[in-house]
Amino acid sequence: MSAPSPYPSPEGRGDSQRQISSLPPVAFSGNNKGSWIRLLRTFLIYIILAALLWWALRNVPLSQIWVSLRQLRLWQITLLLSLNALVIGLMTARWWIIVRAENRRIPFLPLIGYRLSAFGLSYFTPGPQVGGEPLQVIYLQKYHGLSYARATSAVIMDKLLEFLVNFLLLAVGAWAVFQVGLIPDTGSRPVGSLIGLGVLLAWPLAHILLMYNGITPLSALLRAQRFVPQKTKTMRLIFASERMAVSFCQRHFPALLAAVGVSLLSVAGIAAEYVLMLEILGVQLSVLQIFAALTAMQLAFLMPLPGGLGALEASQVFALGVFGQPAAVAISLTLLMRARDILNGGLGLLLAGRVFGR
Repeated sequence: MSAPSPYPSPEGRGDSQRQISSLPPVAFSGNNKGSWIRLLRTFLIYIILAALLWWALRNVPLSQIWVSLRQLRLWQITLLLSLNALVIGLMTARWWIIVRAENRRIPFLPLIGYRLSAFGLSYFTPGPQVGGEPLQVIYLQKYHGLSYARATSAVIMDKLLEFLVNFLLLAVGAWAVFQVGLIPDTGSRPVGSLIGLGVLLAWPLAHILLMYNGITPLSALLRAQRFVPQKTKTMRLIFASERMAVSFCQRHFPALLAAVGVSLLSVAGIAAEYVLMLEILGVQLSVLQIFAALTAMQLAFLMPLPGGLGALEASQVFALGVFGQPAAVAISLTLLMRARDILNGGLGLLLAGRVFGR
């Protein structure tokens, strides 16, 4: 018997060719094409985010920020960064408590990156510090398997509690503003404006209490508007999300109280951060004056400008000027705030580019 030939026979070569030809020829090219598309999309996303960042920062005095930061000592910078990290952690913890009440498997640490991404989009886009909330929904849906309705309801609850505590601080600050004479009390304030302010400040608490009693105020308001189409996907998402938020308030009341407590701590952290900046700059203010200046800062961030650009500086120059502080001190204070927010917002944009680029 002869040894088998190491070379394939003509028939074998034909079988091999038929096997090779039967392989899908587009398998590699398809994957390669998909990789190029993802790469191009990622590149375009980062170009858009970089352009957005440039547009927001083109009038920010970065050189002056650098000069102010160079005057700080290392322990002061470390303390400021640590306190800022604590505030971000507390804000994230509020959202995590809400999400974890229904989904025990959601980890805490990734939510910090999601929160920074949302802040980056909100800070560098025109609007009163909102706009990044849809990104929070996308993160929960894409990386943790939550439905859009469930993720949206968690973000709604998080935002309501944020408004609740911030509006409480605004209410105290509004009282402090008149007490310290930041706005002269001439006795001619219209009653209607005070009533409107009271309704605005009470809205988050009233909304939460209504949901706790099984009422969906936002859905009821939208259903009452005849010009609003009721059967669109957006309306169905809003209705379903608010029903889930009602369920959260009724079924997870201890978690709701814990989230409120953490939110109060985060506001206390913001106030402590503001006081620390004043101490670093050698500014001595009374408690009421600090609340009044904080209120001016909050109102500046409600302006439809990226990061309250210009409004923040004007608010602090005006408030501290009334308290006898020079404009240079107020500008130095806002430069510290800008440095902090640009750091957080820039990091958030980088993290946001990852989710949009995939």
